[in-house]
Amino acid sequence: MAKKVLVVDDEKLIVKGIRFSLEQDGFEVSCAYDGEEALKMAQEASFDMILLDVMLPKMDGFEVCQHIREFSNVPIIMLTAKGDDMDKILGLEYGADDYITKPFNILEVKARIKAIMRRSGGSSVKEEPSLVENGDIRMDRDSRRFYINDQEINLTSKEFDMMLLLVTNPNKVYSREALLTAVWGEDYPGDARTVDVHIRRLREKIEKNPSEPRYVQTKWGVGYFYKP
Repeated sequence: MAKKVLVVDDEKLIVKGIRFSLEQDGFEVSCAYDGEEALKMAQEASFDMILLDVMLPKMDGFEVCQHIREFSNVPIIMLTAKGDDMDKILGLEYGADDYITKPFNILEVKARIKAIMRRSGGSSVKEEPSLVENGDIRMDRDSRRFYINDQEINLTSKEFDMMLLLVTNPNKVYSREALLTAVWGEDYPGDARTVDVHIRRLREKIEKNPSEPRYVQTKWGVGYFYKP
């Protein structure tokens, strides 16, 4: 079954180019040209990936991303014409999985899409059990659902992948660089600050007191680890 991608950008030539290229690779592509239309489409249909421009009419990409995260874990890649680091960090803070700065190479876009889909689409080794339980935490690899004390918590694709790695390797300390490679891939062009942003967001979701974390702990000067 073809993977479904929603492309959101008010520049119709960019949308046309991305759509053509993705359809050549077998993707089923839908398009939206403003933030309100994108949010409506995301609410009414299921997508495997959303490419979301930051600068949109009616509702900007950050706001759209934030609203989508209220009901969906669909992977989101932000597209931004600005090279400012704050835009990139803001995109991650609002729940995006990745970002690409314009102008971009369509081959890079397709590579990022495929890499994220491989990681978020249940690509774990079949011999591994679907259910992972460790301490208060339970995770289902197949449905990609996350629970603490039987209470489900909505995680993004990258947050889930990071927690799965930590929970299946309790008390093992991972450096930011090791987490970046394991979760985003060796060819990811971002830096270790991406990990810090995701850890902070993750703690805000799963910890009663994010400033004094119970589950995702810091080994100062080394990295992060899961304490059962």
